[in-house]
Amino acid sequence: MRLLVADVNAETGELRELDRRMTIVRLGQGVDRTGRLAPEALERTFAACREYAGVIRELGAEKVRFVATSASRDAENRDEFTRGVVDILGVEPEVVSGDQEAGFSFTGATKELTGGDGFATPYLVVDIGGGSTEFVVGDDRVRAARSVDVGCVRMTERHLVEDGKVTDPPTAEQVAAMRADIEAALDLAEKTVPLRDARTLVGLAGSVTTVSAIDQELPEYDSARIHHSRMTRGRVRQITEWLLSSTHAERAEVPSMHPGRVDVIGAGALVLLAVMERVGAEEVVVSEHDILDGIAFSLA
Repeated sequence: MRLLVADVNAETGELRELDRRMTIVRLGQGVDRTGRLAPEALERTFAACREYAGVIRELGAEKVRFVATSASRDAENRDEFTRGVVDILGVEPEVVSGDQEAGFSFTGATKELTGGDGFATPYLVVDIGGGSTEFVVGDDRVRAARSVDVGCVRMTERHLVEDGKVTDPPTAEQVAAMRADIEAALDLAEKTVPLRDARTLVGLAGSVTTVSAIDQELPEYDSARIHHSRMTRGRVRQITEWLLSSTHAERAEVPSMHPGRVDVIGAGALVLLAVMERVGAEEVVVSEHDILDGIAFSLA
């Protein structure tokens, strides 16, 4: 769950960030299996809401928008989630469609890209979340978008868990089954989105930014160095293969790795690699500006 507080000039497209933070709450924990938001996942989410409410008050935000995505779309008990958010933040979470989610991500990720820096259009923006991945192709506007139910948490829970525990490390059979699932989702996405038309691939969200931090061997997570960094397909493959053959302890030792991402990063990296191979992208541009920035622009 993430927060952005910003001053936005809708006319110039400028966004001045006042506060940006992230708390891994794993709201989607177990949703793929049970169809419900787990009580402990809800409590982690509400604790983050209380922290964020304090920041919002302190900085004097005039407009607040809460957008909820894949996990809450899928859950039977989403009303419980909605009531908790309204009680704490005073606004109702808007459960947006996958297409809306994709549009926000595209706006946030591409608004500051220019052709002069080698960022040729059309762009393919890939937002790898916990429960779903959004694919958007466009230039100055969205041409096509699709959300598919392939995310780092969903793939980990579906393929890498046995007897309630994440396999440490995953077996070759587990990885192959996960890859087949991802490929099927890419087939589905390609029915709507011309993935191979893209000339610049832009990768968003924590799986992609964490792989970038590993690629750069950063001593700690550094947004400034990650934003607009570029990774080759060969390097993404090398990192993905290591993540999917390493133990929990080995991944936890990576200094830029958020503790909440240790068990799901392998699945997220595999989604990124599969996308790069499918579209023939030699490199991916990593963006720290994403759905949050798009939501902020929508409010302005």
